[in-house]
Amino acid sequence: MISPIVSSGWLNENLDNPDLILLDASQPSNTTDDKHEQIRGARVFDIKNNFSDKSSNFPNTFPSEEQFENECQKLGIHGSSIIVVYDSKGIYTSPRVWWMFKTMGHNNIAVLDGGFPDWKSKGFQTENRVEKKYTEGDFIAKLIPNRVRRIDFIKENLNKNESVVVDARSSDRFNSLVPEPRVELRRGNIPNSINIPFQDVLKNRLFKSKEELKAVFSKEDLVNKRLVFSCGSGITACIVLLATDLVFEADKSVYDGSWTEWAQLED
Repeated sequence: MISPIVSSGWLNENLDNPDLILLDASQPSNTTDDKHEQIRGARVFDIKNNFSDKSSNFPNTFPSEEQFENECQKLGIHGSSIIVVYDSKGIYTSPRVWWMFKTMGHNNIAVLDGGFPDWKSKGFQTENRVEKKYTEGDFIAKLIPNRVRRIDFIKENLNKNESVVVDARSSDRFNSLVPEPRVELRRGNIPNSINIPFQDVLKNRLFKSKEELKAVFSKEDLVNKRLVFSCGSGITACIVLLATDLVFEADKSVYDGSWTEWAQLED
């Protein structure tokens, strides 16, 4: 089983493994001058258009088993595939994809630490992005329901207090010091939630070392707790979730609607 994160050096050595599927999860709004460039052999994983429930009122909503399975098969993904996912910002959307596969029952997946910027800085092979079709894969999605939390669970938890909600937004947003990026949303946070900004688990576009991560999480009593990760729309929550996965085990899930949904509650 592959580890949760792999280095550019590891990927370069394993790039020609016939079982390896490389996914580029970069989003158009996050790309740089390299937007037409990718790691050799990468396949585009389009979160917004192909791997989100488009009927939802909220962005990045987790798709159905059927949608996820069909789109994975179109990308030529098999149940036996070793998947590595990266993005153009270093660490941003790729942990979301990692979590989606884990939630759909596929554990043989890793995030490329440092993403495309790290790969390119080391002079490893790139190519121009072109649209391709792939031989259909046999991937089967098996949703693990308790890894996706809905608003009713968060409401009930206000009274039961059985899970700790970890908010990955910046401290300024969490503490209502700045407006939300989405102008229609009010400021604030979910009652009783704690704040671990996703930037706190990264350094130079890489995940911090295990020792540094332990120091970040030692400020909060999270070990042996049930954790629910939240952010603005379910993307950066997965960065902090993955960071915890590197240093301790726990019951972990993501509040899929995140602050975008919670902030629209009338009460």
